[in-house]
Amino acid sequence: MGKMTGNEFLVKALQEEGVEKIFGYPGACVIDIFDEIYKQDQVELILPRHEQGLIHAADGYARATGKVGVCLATSGPGATNLVTGIATANYDSVPLVCFTGQVATNLIGNDTFQEIDIVGVTRNIAKFVIVVRKREDLNRLIKEAFYIARTGKPGPVLLDLPKDVMAELGSDEYPEKVNIRGYKPNTKPHHGQILRAMNMIYDAKRPLFLIGGGAKIAGAQEEMCKLMETLKVPVVTTIMGRGIVPTNHELYYGNIGMHGNYAANQAVNGCDLLISIGTRFNDRITGKLGTFASDAKIIHIDIDTAAISKNVTVDVPLVGDAKEAIALMLSIAENEEPCKVDEWLSRMNEWHEQKPLVMEEKEKLVPKQVIDAINEYFDEPIVTTDVGQNQMWTTQFLQLYGRRQMLTSGGLGTMGYGLPAAIGAAIGNPGREVVCVSGDGGFQMNSQEIATAVIQELPITICILNNGYLGMVRQWQDLFYDKAYAGTCLRRRKSCEHHCDGDFSKCPPYTPDFVKLAESYGAQGIRVFKKEEIIPAFEKAKAKTDGPTIIEFIIENEELVMPMVKPNGSITDLIMERGEE
Repeated sequence: MGKMTGNEFLVKALQEEGVEKIFGYPGACVIDIFDEIYKQDQVELILPRHEQGLIHAADGYARATGKVGVCLATSGPGATNLVTGIATANYDSVPLVCFTGQVATNLIGNDTFQEIDIVGVTRNIAKFVIVVRKREDLNRLIKEAFYIARTGKPGPVLLDLPKDVMAELGSDEYPEKVNIRGYKPNTKPHHGQILRAMNMIYDAKRPLFLIGGGAKIAGAQEEMCKLMETLKVPVVTTIMGRGIVPTNHELYYGNIGMHGNYAANQAVNGCDLLISIGTRFNDRITGKLGTFASDAKIIHIDIDTAAISKNVTVDVPLVGDAKEAIALMLSIAENEEPCKVDEWLSRMNEWHEQKPLVMEEKEKLVPKQVIDAINEYFDEPIVTTDVGQNQMWTTQFLQLYGRRQMLTSGGLGTMGYGLPAAIGAAIGNPGREVVCVSGDGGFQMNSQEIATAVIQELPITICILNNGYLGMVRQWQDLFYDKAYAGTCLRRRKSCEHHCDGDFSKCPPYTPDFVKLAESYGAQGIRVFKKEEIIPAFEKAKAKTDGPTIIEFIIENEELVMPMVKPNGSITDLIMERGEE
């Protein structure tokens, strides 16, 4: 058995785990780790321009590849800049291992320069966090960190690394096995509960699958599609579950929830059996809890025991891996006749035809035209979104099938996620088309990461839907606050003497000029005003193979995301167009 410093061993452990990329930003407490990374070429260091960009890039890398994303930041502000990204990954069950530098153990608690209790800060927003206080614990804790991050319900793990501990010599042996007392994730669904669930499905007159992001994380796309087709039972999804089955499939009826489509929301409240897989029933999909699926029996399949009956009381709880559960259900369904649900499907089709998801074309560009063009032009893209109206429009209209992917911050709703996530996705998938859809507000949260995309020579197409507002908040102000656009107009200057009255000719120019901003970083910048300019802009972006292209789409200023559930309303209590509120 040889000896290594903790800094040397960390790099060896990354190599043993098969880590190919580490997203890191240097500082005094991690400079020795960076020195060890510099000495080898098996693990590549990716240097973003801000720690929040760093962790969102690692998140996008993890979601797009299925691997564990790895982060490295220094102590104090470096560590605290990871906090939003840790919470983002935690809500959406993304496997991350985050290493943070820490001051020497004898200085902890003394208000030392760049000292922060990052374990205390992140304890409630991560799957597991710990300070490595002894060199002899380092090897085991790194192995456990990767195991905890990727197993059970995936999530972020943080190891805080004091500088003196990492300088000590210790064993160079990387553990082969993990045995954590009290952490034994259960992935095997209970066979008796599966049989009970299947009997209920065959007895139901109006069964409905509700699929969330957990089923996608489990990699159950193929099995879920086969199960749906074998049973002939319709499917709706949360926005995180969108893409679990092809969005152009005749048995798929769209997203449910606050901005879900009419047919999907009606189906949840009209079904007599709801089979929920991999969703925690958060408020954005349930609306008023007392009215959610009130006439239905509920089967809930989830790998997280704590998620069962947490928000919605269920009739059949089933803890286990979604892919394994769906595979077991399929093995039974393949030996039975399809469900007799023709009347139920006819009713759902009537709802779909009665109030389809549409957007009226106007003088200016409308967002659906941009998303439709993405559907048309790109073959198998990875599409990331920011958060806000741009996110909702993308989740409504983006077509997902085959290898197409969509990455979005669904649980925390983190503005600034889209661009760095696209960078991580592109780094993890060389040669794949990567498209980022962002709003003008969210894009500016991490716009410095244009530099990272340029330095990494990533041919990402970045679509900024610019309506001049923080659009989602403005939408609420439009509908429920008498158009009092407090703090949401991004063109408003101190010298403005009027409140926005819809006459945009009075407004000062938008800041920044996104085309000039792109060019200042060495990226390509394009501005689009008309529908017929969209595809040529995409063609120009595709022709640039050595870096990103930013396309600013000047869209209708006051376009709304519709439908929309009324505040405190049932998910069937929908506003379909302006004036109904």
